Amino acid sequence: MIIVSKIDYRKYFQYSNKILLTCVALLILVLIPGVGTVRNGSRSWFGIGSFGIQPSEFAKLGLIIFTSKYLSNNPNSMKDLKRGVLPILLITLSIFGVIMLQPDFGTGTILVMTIIGLLFVAGLDVKIFLKFGAIGVIGVAALILIAPYRLKRILSFLDPWSDPLGSGFQIIQSLYSIGPGGLFGLGFGNSIQKHFYLPEPQTDFIFSIISEEFGFMGIIILSFLFITIFYNCLKISMKCDNLFGKYLSFGITFGLIFQSVLNLSVVVGLIPVTGVTLPFLSYGGSSLLITMVSIGIILNISRFEK
Repeated sequence: MIIVSKIDYRKYFQYSNKILLTCVALLILVLIPGVGTVRNGSRSWFGIGSFGIQPSEFAKLGLIIFTSKYLSNNPNSMKDLKRGVLPILLITLSIFGVIMLQPDFGTGTILVMTIIGLLFVAGLDVKIFLKFGAIGVIGVAALILIAPYRLKRILSFLDPWSDPLGSGFQIIQSLYSIGPGGLFGLGFGNSIQKHFYLPEPQTDFIFSIISEEFGFMGIIILSFLFITIFYNCLKISMKCDNLFGKYLSFGITFGLIFQSVLNLSVVVGLIPVTGVTLPFLSYGGSSLLITMVSIGIILNISRFEK
């Protein structure tokens, strides 16, 4: 974050095409058996010793940079469906399709939602937005129906206790973590659920453990910190005079907000399990690295604002 915050963000404008092509190449390479590593049923990682690199995390940032350049070069393009909106949507959906081959529905959803949010800021016509929204809902429904495990997750989300040792296990154990926390929690390090009860307590479900150990007050403080970060990122985005910097900052902020909301919605049982990390807090390499790089870029953008 510190290193990236010292790099002039306008350099990404020059290399945006190469950055995106590199990200797409890595996404394709990871699908090749023997090259990509399978974890939790997804071929999403390059295994380098004990480290794992997830190219889909880099693709999210690469696509935001590319889209920001596209929008800054075509400031009035969002009024034209064929020449403005369609090209960037086709690129986004193509990358989403490659990510779904892994499969990684959570990361793909964040990527698409981020770009849609960015297009909306750029002046996307509301009628076009609603039309593509309807198509998107139909597409998501189709993806859920063609994959039995996704349908299982939906059904377990509606009634996790119908299969408490199978598809509903994660949500139930997550709620068992959040519930006993009370007002001030069990104390730092005193979580019971993290001892082989709750799957992925250090990554996808870190929020549940924080709730168990620090209670409701801990969650209030954590929420305040997230809101503070996002508020300041949005303020930097609005103050930036450079169009590329404005879109880049907005895109990164939207991505972090969508990812945070998606993770928190999963752990409290509002939506089905998607396998998305919580920015800044989840253990991990690629996700934490890209989060810090993203904040570094926004910090650099903030240096150029009035």
